[in-house]
Amino acid sequence: MRTMKPLPRKKRVLNRGYLYSRTNDDVKNPSVTLLDIDSAITFYFENVIQPSVEDNGENVKVPIMYASPERWNAIKRDGFLRDKKRQIITPVIAYRRTSVEKDNEMPQDKLDANTPNLFHTFEKKFSQTNRYDNFTAQIGLFPQKEYYNVTMPDYVNLTYDFIVWTSYIEQMNGIVEKITYSEGAYWGDPEKMRFRTSIDSFADATEVTDAERLVRTTFTVTMRGYLLPEGNFDHRSTTQKFLTPKKVLFSTETDNVVDKKVGTSGQFRDDLDDVVSSIPGGRPTEDIRVTTTNTLTLSQGTGVTLTPNNLSFDGSVALNQIVAIGQDVSKTSDVVFNSISASSFSAGNMTINDGVLTSTTLGLSGSLTTTGTFTVNGNATVLGTVTAQEIKTEFVSASILFTSGSTKFGDDTTDVHNFTGSLQTTGSFILNSYQVNEISNDTTLAGSSATALVTENAVKTYVENNTVSQQTYLRKNFVKTSNSISGTSTASFTAVTASAPSDMTATSENDFIFFINGQYMEHDALEIQQASTNFLLKVNNDSIGYDLESDDEILAIGKFNS
Repeated sequence: MRTMKPLPRKKRVLNRGYLYSRTNDDVKNPSVTLLDIDSAITFYFENVIQPSVEDNGENVKVPIMYASPERWNAIKRDGFLRDKKRQIITPVIAYRRTSVEKDNEMPQDKLDANTPNLFHTFEKKFSQTNRYDNFTAQIGLFPQKEYYNVTMPDYVNLTYDFIVWTSYIEQMNGIVEKITYSEGAYWGDPEKMRFRTSIDSFADATEVTDAERLVRTTFTVTMRGYLLPEGNFDHRSTTQKFLTPKKVLFSTETDNVVDKKVGTSGQFRDDLDDVVSSIPGGRPTEDIRVTTTNTLTLSQGTGVTLTPNNLSFDGSVALNQIVAIGQDVSKTSDVVFNSISASSFSAGNMTINDGVLTSTTLGLSGSLTTTGTFTVNGNATVLGTVTAQEIKTEFVSASILFTSGSTKFGDDTTDVHNFTGSLQTTGSFILNSYQVNEISNDTTLAGSSATALVTENAVKTYVENNTVSQQTYLRKNFVKTSNSISGTSTASFTAVTASAPSDMTATSENDFIFFINGQYMEHDALEIQQASTNFLLKVNNDSIGYDLESDDEILAIGKFNS
């Protein structure tokens, strides 16, 4: 087999200087891949959310699977998953990754991906092989510090589509509740990487076919993750290790002896007067004087005091001049001025110019009193208590807080005020001159209050409790056959009429329909009577036009007790 000729060293892209052994290093090269993020979802569902349903009295764990492109196409085509026997699988959760986008809110400028320059450096605090004791201190050894540069990851937003199938809505409700409760948490293995998730909404659908009944819910999960490949494009590790020196050596040097004929600045002193002797170090016992032809006169000015004042100085004698301004102006002093006039005044990051105070940060300690108008063009944050006789705000409409404690919102009846959150009030409120002083949850409505609003629960419970008997009565409809005929006008049934509730019309012949030998009998010629356990049908023979006979079959349909 023909082999390729090795490249010259200058043409080799791979830098083997970075391929040092990290076998015994307990600081490993971190990496975060797309597979790690996908696995975090599966781990969180199986170990934290743990979705399950009740099926035939047993608790069944809901499996979760990552759908391959082929399986996802089958789901889009059929709308469900099948097993090897072509049976629909329920319950089950399937998901897939749909997009990966860079997180622009957290950009990482690596300059060059082949040689990234953005690292996070941390120090390894202790190593068993790097001990520091008294003996190592005596021989001049220092503890060797280990530093690691870790390449910063790329922050990304990943989107996943989920589909949940169950057989019943009750099963789906339990799964959705658990997933919703976990929204906004960090999903993943605590021993590895975890990623923050968010869910916008759930879409429900129920499908009923001739053979199957499916409940399906779809939702989308957005996961804020980060990617760090296993080594960069130059095959380097994602961490770089650095060690500080363990021992520092200093060599000794010998300086030349300074000759007494060498001056303080290195010049020779042969031309100096012989009476000038030297002290250790080579400095003369007398100073070298320089006299000027034209004298220098120092005079004090406004606010400055010179001592002595107006003294001429030519350098022939020493001059000790004291300059004073009348008060101490050190950093810790209190400086007093009668007045200061200037076009602008600057102190730290604060500037006052033409009556305008400009500062990035203004701190005020103590109290502030103003007799004029106080205007804030930007935002004002008060960490304490605001006390005012009247507060007015204007933003499209106005609001006023009165000294009495009442509040007026808006200046027109068409104004709309939106509240987000809860509203807690004590007392009553008036709507269009109608006063409401309570929200009642009395399920009996016994108070009969004209100023109370009832809750949905109170209305529902009251209606249910007070309509059961009516509904039961209205649903009664039984068929009875006469068991005997007396004379020519009375038919007897072994039955008892149902009693109507107190708030409904009493039971009468209008609540029954009668047939004789299959023919309808007119109500105008009929009367009913309850005699103990017998129900009697009395016929007006003249009105109905015929007599009852012993072999007649009479049917009664109506509100009998069962």
